[in-house]
Amino acid sequence: MNRKSNDFFLVCLLVSQLALLSSCAQDGDGPLDVMPNGQSVEGKGFFEGASLDSGKTIHLVSDTLYITLSKIWSFSNCSLTSIDLNYSFEDSVVVFAPTVNIKMNTEDCPSPMYRPDSTFKMLTNGVSSNFTKIVVKNDVDSLLDSIMLRRGILELDTFRIFVDSAFADPMSLPLRTKESPSVLRVLDSLTPQTFHWRTLRANCTMRVDMCDEVVADTIYPSRWSENDTALVPVRYACASSDSMYCLSSKWEYDSTALGKVMVRLDTVWHTSTYYVEKIPKCAMLNGFLYSGFTYGAKTTFVRELFVPDESERSCGPSTKEDWVAYRLDKNALVLESEDDEESSVDIDSLYKIWKSATVANDTLRTDSTESK
Repeated sequence: MNRKSNDFFLVCLLVSQLALLSSCAQDGDGPLDVMPNGQSVEGKGFFEGASLDSGKTIHLVSDTLYITLSKIWSFSNCSLTSIDLNYSFEDSVVVFAPTVNIKMNTEDCPSPMYRPDSTFKMLTNGVSSNFTKIVVKNDVDSLLDSIMLRRGILELDTFRIFVDSAFADPMSLPLRTKESPSVLRVLDSLTPQTFHWRTLRANCTMRVDMCDEVVADTIYPSRWSENDTALVPVRYACASSDSMYCLSSKWEYDSTALGKVMVRLDTVWHTSTYYVEKIPKCAMLNGFLYSGFTYGAKTTFVRELFVPDESERSCGPSTKEDWVAYRLDKNALVLESEDDEESSVDIDSLYKIWKSATVANDTLRTDSTESK
């Protein structure tokens, strides 16, 4: 009897599931429309990022210009119909303002809201010589990237310059290497400092030599602090350098035996190091790298220089019309309009210093003896 009851309940459960499925299955079921009532809507998308020639500084008019749009919103992958590279001319600037065209319909196309980056290329060799800059904006008129438009060639060169060990001594500055390109190091300024210190008596707890005569041996610290009074231990040593007075680990300091406070004057030497090169008129640095900068060794410089042709009307930017200086300690090109709050660089003075600076040795020298 129990078996018949179980079978009856299984049949009822199966029938109820079939009835549920049949009630949900209606003619015309399927994916929901993207737009209500099958409407088709056309409009504009937008993009949030753009770059010209991958962010380079100069675009040569004879090269292909690459415009990359990123973070493009087009509702769905199926909605994007086209991207127009609209451009206009404003004074000496070529202004690109691309537009993203979209058309939404009932096509089933699930996708992310952002499309991958899109890169376009175009030739600029027909652009008038009056135009010296290219910019790209988005639909809210935000400037996203700019690049200088130049006519000429790019020269990539590698230099190895020997920087004499004398450059490490501020008292010998200004110094420079020979000719051009060269390295120049100058002393910018001196900042006086005042340190306070007092002696601290040290007693030897295990002498190893009584010595006929002893002398005071003051151990000055390697670092000083303007905010603290330094304690300088005063030990004793044998007057004869061949004898040892006390084991180095057996000195005991007496903090109750302090000398009077004394003053030590010092100065901070502020220096700057430059890469200096004579360049063709109105040329400019387009790229600059260096490695292995060590005093007493050779340093490798990799420099890309833009050299304008006769049709080029723009000049620079550079340090001077035919002279360039790159500040190595700040990794920055020194410009004539530079206004550094910490130390403003006077270009004419720097140029005069370079011309008059002492020329250090530019070759490695080794002593040799001949066997006889």
